[in-house]
Amino acid sequence: MKQLNNLIKDIVNRITANLREPDMKVGEYVDGLIPHDSHSIYYAFYALTTEHPLSFQFTHSSLAGTYFLGKCEVELSVVYKSDIRGDELKKKGTVVKVNGADLELFQDERISIRHSFLVKTLVHNNSHDAENVEIFRILNTLSLHYANIHGTSVEGCYIAPFATVDLCTCRNCIVGDFSYVQAGDLSGERIEPGRIWIRQPGVFELNYQHDRNVLDKFISMDANKRPKGVFMDFCESHKADFEPVYNAAQPEISQEIPDTSFVSHYSVLKGDCAVGENVLVAQRAFIDNSRLGDGSNAQENCYIINSNYEGMNVTAHGGKVINCDLGRKTFTGFNSFLHGTEDARVKVGRNCVIMPHTIIDAVEAIEIPDGSLVWGYIRTQEDLKNNTIALEEFSKRNSLSLGRMSFTGDAEAFVNGFAHRIEHILEENGAYFDGSPETAGHAQKTQEVSYNTVQAYMGGEYKGLCPTMLIKPLTH
Repeated sequence: MKQLNNLIKDIVNRITANLREPDMKVGEYVDGLIPHDSHSIYYAFYALTTEHPLSFQFTHSSLAGTYFLGKCEVELSVVYKSDIRGDELKKKGTVVKVNGADLELFQDERISIRHSFLVKTLVHNNSHDAENVEIFRILNTLSLHYANIHGTSVEGCYIAPFATVDLCTCRNCIVGDFSYVQAGDLSGERIEPGRIWIRQPGVFELNYQHDRNVLDKFISMDANKRPKGVFMDFCESHKADFEPVYNAAQPEISQEIPDTSFVSHYSVLKGDCAVGENVLVAQRAFIDNSRLGDGSNAQENCYIINSNYEGMNVTAHGGKVINCDLGRKTFTGFNSFLHGTEDARVKVGRNCVIMPHTIIDAVEAIEIPDGSLVWGYIRTQEDLKNNTIALEEFSKRNSLSLGRMSFTGDAEAFVNGFAHRIEHILEENGAYFDGSPETAGHAQKTQEVSYNTVQAYMGGEYKGLCPTMLIKPLTH
């Protein structure tokens, strides 16, 4: 294990140098975080389909428990129980507009992870870095439990547990626990834990700050720099349900699934579940005693328990929905926590937007009207006054200060942007599939998938590291 220990030390030194933050002791977050044996006993696995470009290159890295899809390269990194999902990478010939200029990709885009340490992290979408349109780069970065790196190139960053960086670029940034950032090109920023920051420069800006005293109950770091709180306890309580899935080479799904839907072999369906047409359930999603109406989806690290989706419902990466009833085309944002109980269910109307990193921890029955924008921390029906607004009303504003949320700029552009994004997600996931190739999405294109495993050395000085591998598609 000598080589793995040396690799981890080198990664820590590189991240420390790039963060340029003297008080940030990267080694304290990394040392002993992953039990040594775990690097070798858990296999990595990659998906093989004819619908996605294939190219994997793994060099001097630990990949235990990680899932790969699409074109990915990992060099001199530790990627532990993460999801590196390249099914939305841009293809050769795609034209992207950057600062008014049209740039044509000269090759397929690829995910490139170097000198980084990722733990239970989701990587998805594609690069929004104008300087690197062919490379979705993760470099010299530490990302911890249940963070989302979504369409964001990151260099020299620390991304804390349950944080999300979305459709932007981050260089030399510290992104705090449970913060959400979609704010363009960022450099040297320090994002406070629990901050929700959405900005389109020159158009609009939204800010919300979770109360730190409240947030600490849900997620914080203990004295040993380990994550603790309700979110961690919740995820840990369901770990045992996934063990049978990962103990099988090709896990089987016992429930009936429509031909137009896809439920990953590496997800969990238990209890009395119903899955409609054109539904996508990604790997590491957990569905228990719930109904997913036609066109709905549950992304990685989603938990849907004792809940009903009317249809066309999007649950973004890390969303948790417990004892809830969601109306048609309601969107649940990244890492949101919608927690009703048997005696205090949460009912959300149709065409609502639950903002990323919203916490609803109901102590009484809560009902949210159709067409609402929802954010913040909600426990009672009364709390909706400071944490919701009708989307139609909001779209007419050019400023708003409500509770702990503030907004300035073109609210109509904000609302239209969310609506466009939700439609894009539904289309990409195959929610509108009608049998034609043009309407097929992830739920249909991943039907004929096989999985291949990658195992690390079990002993010696290379214990815990995977052999160098280059995997390419067959050619004629």
